[in-house]
Amino acid sequence: MLPSATEIVFALGLEDALVGVTAECDYPLAARQKPMVSFPTVGTSSERAPTSAAQVDGDVVAMVASGEPLYRLDEKLIRALVPDLILAQDLCRVCAVPSGDVTAALDRLGCRATVLSLDPPTLDDVLDCVTAVAAAAGVEDRGRAVAGALRDRIDEVRRVTAGADRRRVLEIEWSDPPYLGGHWVPEMVEAAAGTVLLARPGEPSPRVSWEEIAGAGAEVVMVAPCGYGLAEARAEVLTLLERPELASVPEVWALDGSAYFSRPGPRVVDGVELLASVLHPGLVPAPPAGRAARLR
Repeated sequence: MLPSATEIVFALGLEDALVGVTAECDYPLAARQKPMVSFPTVGTSSERAPTSAAQVDGDVVAMVASGEPLYRLDEKLIRALVPDLILAQDLCRVCAVPSGDVTAALDRLGCRATVLSLDPPTLDDVLDCVTAVAAAAGVEDRGRAVAGALRDRIDEVRRVTAGADRRRVLEIEWSDPPYLGGHWVPEMVEAAAGTVLLARPGEPSPRVSWEEIAGAGAEVVMVAPCGYGLAEARAEVLTLLERPELASVPEVWALDGSAYFSRPGPRVVDGVELLASVLHPGLVPAPPAGRAARLR
């Protein structure tokens, strides 16, 4: 019931047992071949081409205020698929259908599936989700191996950048109104030898003012909008470069937020490596094409 869970399932080699995904499960490409059981009711991804960040935010706020669901479940298909295990979340109502809504749907359907809610506030917790899914699926050893390999990659980034000067970083996950990356994202920045500004590890994404952004003294601003790929992030940055609050920032980057920051799955480790390559190009190889673009 969320893209990061789909990515975990594939990382564990359990794709043959995966019977349903959401409409936003687009990685790996084989996930697109699975039946879709959950659909957003507000356009937030690049495929739905929102008119602006402010419009998306306004639509979400209005629907939440009215009590309307942000996601629609295909209950008929869920009944036909007869799942044993459903992976859901309660961390962010905007990102995926809440586990409570899933449980209510199962009650209506008379389905006895186990619902595992994946709600990682920290970077370590993201990796623990891998072992939690593996345990629920009966492949504990595989989960420990995958999570261990991911931790080793983060440790290697820390080792390589241990002696580097820690640059002051603002990571923007939404531009209008401005929100900064929260939960696991500040730890990603710190693991890449950056000093995160105005956000705290393990806490929800904070809404900030442009005045706060102007006064933060950032050396690097990274824009990785939630649910947006690099092309959409780049378009956002081109508009943000006109803001006077960012005029004194030496470096402004667009990053693929959807792939490497928004989803608490295995690719957050790619995100840590990406951040390190941006912050410390002399120590870490340049990022692969399609992941980041410097616009100042």
